[in-house]
Order: sequence, then structure tokens, then C-alpha cells
Amino acid sequence: MRVAAVDLGASSGRVMACEVSPAGIELTEVHRFPNGPVRLRDTLHWDVLGLYRGVLDGLAKAGPVEAVGIDSWAVDYGLLDASGALLGNPVHYRDSRTDGVAARVPDSYATTGVQVLPFNTVYQLVAAAGSPQRALARELLLIPDLLGHWLTGARVAEVTNASTTGLLDVHTRDWARGVMTRVGIEPDLFPPLVEPGTVIGSLPGGERLVAVGSHDTASAVVGVPADTDRFAYVATGTWSLVGLELHKPVTGEDSRTANFSNELGVDGTVRYLRNVMGLWLLQECLREWGDPELGPLLEAAAAEPGLTAVVDAGDPAFIPPGDMPARIAAAATGPLTSRAAVVRCIMDSLALAHRRAVRDAIRLSGQEVDVVHVVGGGARNTLLCALTADACGLPVLAGPVEAAAYGNALVQARALGALEGGLTDLRAVLRGSLAPTRHEPTGDPAAWDRAESAL
Repeated sequence: MRVAAVDLGASSGRVMACEVSPAGIELTEVHRFPNGPVRLRDTLHWDVLGLYRGVLDGLAKAGPVEAVGIDSWAVDYGLLDASGALLGNPVHYRDSRTDGVAARVPDSYATTGVQVLPFNTVYQLVAAAGSPQRALARELLLIPDLLGHWLTGARVAEVTNASTTGLLDVHTRDWARGVMTRVGIEPDLFPPLVEPGTVIGSLPGGERLVAVGSHDTASAVVGVPADTDRFAYVATGTWSLVGLELHKPVTGEDSRTANFSNELGVDGTVRYLRNVMGLWLLQECLREWGDPELGPLLEAAAAEPGLTAVVDAGDPAFIPPGDMPARIAAAATGPLTSRAAVVRCIMDSLALAHRRAVRDAIRLSGQEVDVVHVVGGGARNTLLCALTADACGLPVLAGPVEAAAYGNALVQARALGALEGGLTDLRAVLRGSLAPTRHEPTGDPAAWDRAESAL
């Protein structure tokens, strides 16, 4: 079966043509296009029409396919008026409009199970209260659902992405209408929920649109080539999402204070994770430095002494764009005298954040772990993967880089009958098609303990 996987990240989008059968899966990238913020006066937006153009161009290049699935980053949305027209470009989650809003919103962790992040959808909507767009809005569609609506006319909310909003009951997998009402958000803004694997419409050419794990991390976790359930994952890219795959949420007080999210996954699973700063730290440094070649910088960073300076990679101070090297130098536990030292600080700090998240997830859930799978863009970063193995004291299996596209395509193929079985069976198809790179831990655990205590 041939399907198209549309995978939209916070810095680029891609369309993959995917051949899927029980014997294996093969991806071919047919189109890649940039994605970035656009500042209009004092507000940071997404160029959602440019993204849609990129999707259309990619689907045209993919050639004949039987189905299409779309995944993207979470929390951001478009508002539609009574005629179905989009009320302005969606606001970017890094926009400052949500500064301080979370502190004004009543806690609902026991219901939603969502980590407090300043840009969660609930805080964006509270920040927008009283605006003309909110007044005119009759429906809210998250980014992949908005693009799917433009392709097919369907208006739905896929549940894995909906679970990141802070407005979904993680126990019932339904909208948390009581939470919405308490914070002044109209429940009738939200469309019906669908589970991954639902065929939700058809494109003009007859291709079926399949709801996949439309939060890219949900698809990426399907694309983890695990052969056991005793694994942790680090889905790396602009962010690092670090956690475990569970069968029920963990919403107690210890989990809330540890700031873990219970985001829904494919086949009734829960992605129990902490969202920490990822390669955004490095991306912003490279941008500030004029986009030098990354390879030599990573080689130089690998030659630097480790753990001499670290930062808290979960610090919200690193969320906005700007002079990242200066912010890292100001927050570091030691001096940073060169670009290589800054990059080594970033790599050590990310590995340390991965370590904390993996250990906390194990402690809070009771789920044992034998291996850490690193998937997404960071899987090609050998230094980061090796340091993550050292920090966690566990083997790291790195790859695939395009885990979200793999997971997206596997769910489509199963929905249309080309594959059968559960996540174990889907991952077996994936393992037959690729071989992750293994990194064994080699470092001194006490050194990582000292670095953590310095923060």
C-alpha cells in the first residue's frame, strides 16, 4: 500500500511517500519546506497558508496514494467564524501573550493530567479572551485538523493532539467541559473527537484522509522500534519529549509537582512524559552565529571537557527567540569561553534533562526500563545520543530520524487493512526495515550526580 505521511515540525514540514506491507516499510521524502514564525507588529504567528501550500505541493509530488495522514506540533490552533472562514493566522506558541497567564488559571491536573507549560492551548485561549477573534469564533481546530479540514471539509479533533490542550479529560478521552466552563472557554468551540485510525474524509482525488496520531510525538512513539514494553523514549527535535508508554494515566500529586504530562497515544495508550527544551537551544545559537556548519562544531564540542558548565534545559527563560548564546552563558554553572564550549554545555544539559525525566517517569509510574530509544532529529546527533546513554546509565538505541512519519504511515496502513495487529505488530514491521544505532553508557554516574546538584 502506498500512502502519504505529512509531518509538520516547528522548523520544517515534510511529505513522505510510504510503501507499507507486512514485509516492511519504506519512506521516500518527496518534499520538504521551511516552517517558521512570522512577526506582525507585536504578535508572533504561523504562516499557516504557506504550510498548506507546502502540503499541497508535497502531495502532488507524492504521486498516486491511497491515503494521507497529517501530524504536527501541538497546542496551536485556528479559529473559524460562522461561515467556516479562518479568523487570522494562528498565533505561535512562543508568542508572549501567555506570559503569566498560567498563574491565573485554576489547576485541573487531576482531570487533564497535562504538564503546566505557558503556551498550553488553555492559556492561549484565556489570554485571547475579549479579543475580536474570540468573539467571532464558532469553532476551534488544532493545526493538523485545520489542514485536514481544508483538504476534505471534515471538522474533527484527533484525540492525541487534543490531549495536549489542557482541556481534555485524560481518564475518559473526552473533552473536559467542566474545566472549559470554569475558565470561561465555550465548550461548543470544540469539534467531535476521533481516535487514530479513523477515516475522516476524502480528498478531491479520492485519497482517504486518515486520523493518525496527529500530535507528532504520538506518531513518533508508534515509530519507536521497540521489541519490549520496558523502554523509555526521547523524541528529539525542537523539543525533547521524554517519557514512557503506559496503559493508564498517572495524575497524583507527586506527578503534578514533577510537572509530567499524560498525553494520549495510539491504541488507548498514554504518553507519560516531560516536555523539556530540545535542540531549539542549539538551533537558536546557530542562527545567532550566522548558521555555521554544524558538524565541525559538534566535533569540537565532543573534544571539550564534559559537565564543566550546564544549564537547566527546562527553564522557561529559554522559550522565546533571541540571543540564546548570551542567555545560556548567563545561566550556566561555569564559564563558557568558546562556541564549542557553548555547544558542549547544551549537549550535556539536554542529556541531563533526559536523565532526570527518565528517572522521574520510572519513579512515578513504577514502570521499569531497560533501554532508551532516541528518535527524531536528535537521533543523528551522535554526541547527544552518547551523552544520553551515559547520563541515564542505560543503552540508547538511536533512530529512526523520521519516526513520526513512520508511525503516521503505519497507522494509516492498518486503518485501511494493509496491516493487522496492535502496536507490537506495527513495531515489528518497522524493526524489519531499519537498524537503530546502539550507544552503551560509558561515563561516570557520579559526575552526572554532581552536575545535577549544581543546578
